[in-house]
Amino acid sequence: MTIEVRKVVLESVTDASGMRALIDEGVFGADEVIAVVGKTEGNGGVNDYTRILADRAFRDVLMESGTRPFETVKEIPMVWSGGTDGILTPHATVFARVADDPEPTDEPRLAVGYAMSEVILPEDIGRPAMVEKVAAGVKKAMAEAGIDDPADVHYVQTKTPLLTIETMNDAKSRGHTVVTEDTLESMNISNGTAGLGIGYALGELESLPTEEQIGHDLSLYSSVASCSSGVELDQAQTVVVGNVRGAGGPYRIGHSVMKDALDFEGVYEAIRSAGLDLPERARAEDLDGRLVNVFLKCEADPTARLRGRRQVALDDSDVHHHRHIKGAVGGVVAAAVGDPAVFVSVAAIHQGPSGGGPVAAIVDLG
Repeated sequence: MTIEVRKVVLESVTDASGMRALIDEGVFGADEVIAVVGKTEGNGGVNDYTRILADRAFRDVLMESGTRPFETVKEIPMVWSGGTDGILTPHATVFARVADDPEPTDEPRLAVGYAMSEVILPEDIGRPAMVEKVAAGVKKAMAEAGIDDPADVHYVQTKTPLLTIETMNDAKSRGHTVVTEDTLESMNISNGTAGLGIGYALGELESLPTEEQIGHDLSLYSSVASCSSGVELDQAQTVVVGNVRGAGGPYRIGHSVMKDALDFEGVYEAIRSAGLDLPERARAEDLDGRLVNVFLKCEADPTARLRGRRQVALDDSDVHHHRHIKGAVGGVVAAAVGDPAVFVSVAAIHQGPSGGGPVAAIVDLG
């Protein structure tokens, strides 16, 4: 069994024809798809229902083209990040575990595992209980991927619940408090708590963070976490991507970090980490079609400075700073790789260094 991974563009919110074409061409079977990570064109906020529409379209194709029952298909992790600000293109990266006999190799090759956590209650969000639940899910996904060493994990994508008025009222009706009553802020908090859960599972943190540290101690982060949240689930949906020796196939993943919003060298370092040789002063043309996709998180620097220059996004009352930074970093990364269909997501607290973010890259070494 080897991993096949392909990127497809969404020509509309409900366009899953790219994945259907790959199935029809025999690149992989519908029953072999194990995960999807994508960008949709909504507002990226609490009320971004483009994520639900895209999710439904892709699951419908798997139902129509495959033999798995609905109960199985609905459990396939599909992590949709809303918002394609600036020049970003809506797209999806599809992972499949294909039934073939890989040639024996000692080279690290792509491995993917997935898991669902215990139910995350509204009162868990932003607190150590959620960190522990996410960490347990990460370890389950690692085992499912056949990855033993945390150092072989290069990308962990989660989707977790955020708070809504309904879930806040539910917690209060049971005698519990919630960490915030701002639904949009709960997205940041949910993402950050998931990031700490990933770091805790992989040994990037020395100990379980306290509630006081979550969302505040920005020295705590994971270098491989990419966390999104939404209204469409009540568990941590976790996809772990790494390398396993002997896994076979042509694909390999690596990671690095962008130190700030202009650090395109961090993107090239992630690609080099995946095994692709690049010159010291790399350009998009040097990738030679070998890059499958890059995945990164970003956040406006809380100091409102970028390489010493004043930034005003955090003071903008018309356009949220998430949209500013997503569009800006999306442009930087798209220029670096020569493709606007890149996975750039915001709300990156505890995911990579403050003001920067983690970068993962999958390359085709075949």
